[in-house]
Amino acid sequence: MAKNHRIDRSEVFRDHRTELILSKFLSGEVVRLDPVYDPKYGYTYPIIEKIVGEHAESRAFLNRLYESDILKREIYDKEIGCPKCSSGSVSIRYCCPYCKSFNVKKSSLIEHIQCGYIDVEDRFRKNHRLICPRCRNELTKPDINYRKAGVWCACQDCGKNFDIPVPSHFCRECRNVFTFEDSIYRDVYSYTLNEGVMKTAGVGYILVAPIREFFQSQGFQVESPGFLKGKSGASHMFDVAASKGEISQYVIVVDLAMSPEDVVSEQSIIAMFAKVYDVMPDKAFLIAIPRMSENGRKLADLYKIELIEVKDQKEAMKELESSLVGAPVQAPR
Repeated sequence: MAKNHRIDRSEVFRDHRTELILSKFLSGEVVRLDPVYDPKYGYTYPIIEKIVGEHAESRAFLNRLYESDILKREIYDKEIGCPKCSSGSVSIRYCCPYCKSFNVKKSSLIEHIQCGYIDVEDRFRKNHRLICPRCRNELTKPDINYRKAGVWCACQDCGKNFDIPVPSHFCRECRNVFTFEDSIYRDVYSYTLNEGVMKTAGVGYILVAPIREFFQSQGFQVESPGFLKGKSGASHMFDVAASKGEISQYVIVVDLAMSPEDVVSEQSIIAMFAKVYDVMPDKAFLIAIPRMSENGRKLADLYKIELIEVKDQKEAMKELESSLVGAPVQAPR
């Protein structure tokens, strides 16, 4: 079925989370995004969850990137979900078709080719050998004097025998028992970057990786995205968070802001100031691509946020390195 592009790509590009995800693809950190199986939640995307939030939200956001033709996807697996709680932590039970119990013993059927006797393997097994109950000859050569003739099941509750059990599912989270007819049966995908996006993505999408590498080369511990806890107790996300020192850390945070209208709004400065005020880093940079509005420049100066306005990656790195000349290894907090 052809997909229906209901989401405008430019709208998705304006979402800051899209920038962070694309930077991982364009920097080569992620080439193909495969789901990871979690015993409790089923398939998850840990890299995406770190950026956009919990399990359900990450899938919804990846679907937005797919529907806007930013990411391509292909089927990776099928997942059975509980119709009661939606959990993917589901086991399969093979049940008795008569009493529906899953207390079923599975055995192999063995046929003695010479005398034609067929029975379950337990009837043949004597002291770790296979002895035909009818003719008492030992069976030693598979497919020559005996062969496997199928499977046989015995219900340990009602005592009935049968060859084909009835499957059912058990949710390990809410303990719901359900059938395939009632189950949530969903597709699980792997994602790759649409090659056409590489031609239209701005410099900001590929800027995070060299910033991260630059700080690492200077001996900083770097996270991207970086999460720092403020004095309020809230955790705040920055595009890059770099720290150096153990007892008294020197902390630098960097955010990127881009605008398809050629001028970045002052809202990006206001949003960063709220985080910086709570976290109190030693230095805070906002890289505006390609330039900041006049009100934004005034607010950056007022809020002590170091503003870098650039049009390309080379210029951004040059300005950032120049701004950090003489930065101490450690500084009192």
